[in-house]
Formats: sequence, structure tokens, C-alpha cells
Amino acid sequence: MSTRALVLGGGGIAGIAWLNGIVTGLADRGLDVRQADQVIGTSAGSTVGAQLLSGLSYAELFHRQVRPDQQSRELAPVGMTTAELFAFWETLLTEVSDPAEIRRRAGELARTARTVAPAERLAVIESRLPVHDWPQQPFTVVAVDAVTGDYRLLDRTSGVPLVTAVAASCAVPGIWPTVEIDGVPHLDGGVPSISNARLAAGFDRVLVLAPMLDAFYEQEVARLTGAGARVEVVTPGEAALAAFGGDPLDPATRTPAAEAGRAEGRELADGLRSFWT
Repeated sequence: MSTRALVLGGGGIAGIAWLNGIVTGLADRGLDVRQADQVIGTSAGSTVGAQLLSGLSYAELFHRQVRPDQQSRELAPVGMTTAELFAFWETLLTEVSDPAEIRRRAGELARTARTVAPAERLAVIESRLPVHDWPQQPFTVVAVDAVTGDYRLLDRTSGVPLVTAVAASCAVPGIWPTVEIDGVPHLDGGVPSISNARLAAGFDRVLVLAPMLDAFYEQEVARLTGAGARVEVVTPGEAALAAFGGDPLDPATRTPAAEAGRAEGRELADGLRSFWT
């Protein structure tokens, strides 16, 4: 029997909204991505994976993005700005090509950056998640050890609370505080691969929903297809990119990004149906 993996990539607050919009738009046309045998979430994708598997309907998930009275409380960064973070990444990726070294450098930044208080940030993640227990369905959250740069894959068997796991996966270095797991600081799982599509190795069909692309995604997808998997990658269209603007961490991007994503999902559903069902 053919197996399916759903990969949800990173992309900030705008990415969370767009992902919710995409999956809702697909569901509007009868394509339910929750039928995946495995869900893999990184950064924004970890949030959406937890939301998606929470038991809420697609309509409820969408309303949590577009209705002000249902939107989660967000914080403004107090240290590095998004523009400064983008400049840091541009310089780092120019100087360093080894992904492990990139993760270690990001860990150094994350451990020394001035950010909001960890408890304040954790409260934001709690407000984003409708349910704080791990789902029964296979769901993997990706984080990075901020000291060694090693990846940490978290699921319901890891002994790490769901909110903690998602907070770690969303801990953008330089912007948000690291999250301690077993006494070790962890940071965003999207460093440097924003989707971590390679983790879907072994599945026959892989649907990658990627709010943002990076320098590694093509080779990760090539590895999957080279191993015999069928892979479909969905990225934001023009309307969604316009909604993202220059700062995907801006809460004001939520409504337009979600609406653009929903429209895209409806348009793409027929083309993806034979692949997914």
C-alpha cells in the first residue's frame, strides 16, 4: 500500500497563515491532507502540524487566522530586527557552505541574542495551539541543538511536551529565545533547511507545502525522487508573496496570507488529487 508524508515548512507568522489557508483551500475541494501517514513540521510548519492534527475543523483553523477575535497573541521582537536577521543569513550563507557549521553558527547567535523572556514566548506558542497534547497520528517536530548544531526530532514518544517542542522548532535565532530541552538550549528547526523534506525518506508520496524555499530544498527533493518517491512541492503564488511583504513575522500578514493560501489551495486541488488520493 502506498504511503504518504506531509511536509510543512517554515515561514514565520505569514507562513503559518498561508499553510492554514492552503490546507483549507484543498479541503474545500475535497482533498484532506490529514490523511497523511506521517506529518513533519519545521518552525511555522510545526505550529500548523499541531493545529492541523488538533481535531479542529478546517473552517475553525482558518478562522483562527483571519478573525481578529480568534487570532493568537503575538509579541514584537526586542533585539534583532527581521531585516538584520536576513542580512545575517545572507552573510553566513556566503561564508559557510557546510550545513552543520551553519547550524552551529546560528546556535551561537541564538544563545547570545537579546530577546523576549522565554516564558512570554512560550505563552505565545500555547495560544497558537488549540490542543497541548501530542496527537495520536504520527507527527514529527524538527528542532536544532543550539550547542552542537545537531538536529533533534521530537514526537509523542520523546517525552517532550508538545508546546515545548513547537516552541523550540519556532525559536528563530536572534529573534526569539532558545528553548531548553533536557537542560540543553534548542533553536529553530529550519536552520538551514527550512522544510527538511529529506526527513520524508521512505514514503512513496511526499507533499511539501513550503512557505519559503532555501538553498538546500532542491537537493533534498532530488534525494527523495532518486529513491523512488513521487514529490509535489507547493510554494506561495504572487498574491501570497505580496501578503508576506518584507516581514513574515508581522502579525498583520495573517489575514491576507491565509486568504491567498486558501485561494491557491482551491486552484491546486484538482491537479493534486490523483497524486494524493
